[in-house]
Amino acid sequence: MLIYGKQPIYHLIERHPQRIKILYLAKELDAKEYNRVMSIGFEVKRIPQNAAQAMSKSGNHQGFLAEIEPPLPCLLSDLHQPRFVVLLAGITDVGNIGAIIRSAYALGADAVAVCGLKSLALEGVIRSSSGALFELPLIVQHNILDLINDLKTQGFALYGAYMHGEDIRETVLTPKRALVLGNEGEGIAPRVMAKIDYKVRISMAHAFDSLNVSAAGAILMDRMRHG
Repeated sequence: MLIYGKQPIYHLIERHPQRIKILYLAKELDAKEYNRVMSIGFEVKRIPQNAAQAMSKSGNHQGFLAEIEPPLPCLLSDLHQPRFVVLLAGITDVGNIGAIIRSAYALGADAVAVCGLKSLALEGVIRSSSGALFELPLIVQHNILDLINDLKTQGFALYGAYMHGEDIRETVLTPKRALVLGNEGEGIAPRVMAKIDYKVRISMAHAFDSLNVSAAGAILMDRMRHG
């Protein structure tokens, strides 16, 4: 898998250098940094800007591209005593998915599950998560109802983001909880909402339509990690 962008690649250099097969540099590094990169053990190739542009399909590579060993999705059964899981119910934008994964890792979720997609562009998710995808278990399951049933069997309560729900600050939090975030435009589908135990919302200081799903997700995760 080819990824690009300074932040996710430097995350791998610092935390998981064994995943890097080839590092492509389309910019100059200072001597100290170049010697450090060269000493790690993976192959380093210098390439011209036009080659980097072609490889990244004109994406913002910032002079850094890498051929890597991609992260592998896991199953719910692979997790060790999870207490807090985030379910993405039909969220399609890789920028939103990556931002939610980044927040989930920072705020202590045990895993993120991406549901309802036919395919997932992992390269874009890695980039938008700034490398956090390598730190947090990722479940990819098309049928969210199957995953919900598995979670309920394990004693999880489901909390669904809903604009007319209960203020999250006043909601009872169970020891094992799963936050469900719905599609960017349509929210949580009725068939999924029927499985939700608690419908929750963020109380706004000013009248406004809604928050972006990744911003709302981060606020809800922060408030749900305690209790």
